[in-house]
Amino acid sequence: MVHPTALISTEAEIDPSAEVGAYAIIEGPVKIGAGCKIAPHAQIVGDTIIGDGTTIGRGAVVGETPQDIGFTSATKSGVRIGRNNVIREHVTIHRGSKDGGLTEIGDNNFLMAGSHLGHDVKLGNRSILANAVLVAGHVHIGNNTFMGGGAVFHQFIRIGDFCVVQGNGSFSRDIPHYCSALRVNRLSGLNVIGLRRQGFSPEDRAGIKDLFNLVFRSGHNLSQALTAAREQSWSEHAARLLAFLEAPSKKGVCTLSLRHEADE
Repeated sequence: MVHPTALISTEAEIDPSAEVGAYAIIEGPVKIGAGCKIAPHAQIVGDTIIGDGTTIGRGAVVGETPQDIGFTSATKSGVRIGRNNVIREHVTIHRGSKDGGLTEIGDNNFLMAGSHLGHDVKLGNRSILANAVLVAGHVHIGNNTFMGGGAVFHQFIRIGDFCVVQGNGSFSRDIPHYCSALRVNRLSGLNVIGLRRQGFSPEDRAGIKDLFNLVFRSGHNLSQALTAAREQSWSEHAARLLAFLEAPSKKGVCTLSLRHEADE
């Protein structure tokens, strides 16, 4: 299952059921789980662990050093990738930037061609990054989120669960759970279609919508809106949205697009 032209370190641990294609490079103490497929010319290096059933596409580079001018090669950091992920051609995933730091990917994600995860990124489960999505260091991405092609994300921000992000958007602020985001740091509303497809009940969706309208459409600033929201009781999913908004990153939260902006 290992092509004779592949270059594999003696430190590497590869499950016998894994496949390694022509001219692939596996360098250092890499661990590759059962049923994984490493395509030709892929490179996997360093302290990288890849869970069962994951596919690494042609020319992808996983575990390389961060693009951080303060980084030293002696730093002991790594990459952890869960089960059943699809990582397509020329994806790049860099290792953590500090001793003990990890770039972590959960299960069942789909990273399309040319996408990039910078150092110390945390990606949850069942999310899709379309072609050429660029995620800078220390970004946290939730579960069941879709990022359109060419979207870019500044370091140290958070993207919640069940979000949808327009292609070619540019973001340097947090995108809350359940939201649809576009352009530059703008929300267009809730990911209504996505929530319905994911099985959220009408009651769940109504609770989320009520909180969203209070926070973003009441005319209050964010601090005032959150104060008002705390005085009410909310459903489980709406309460998760409230908790996200109450603990923003230092970058703050995206704002709601004006109607004429959305129409354009």
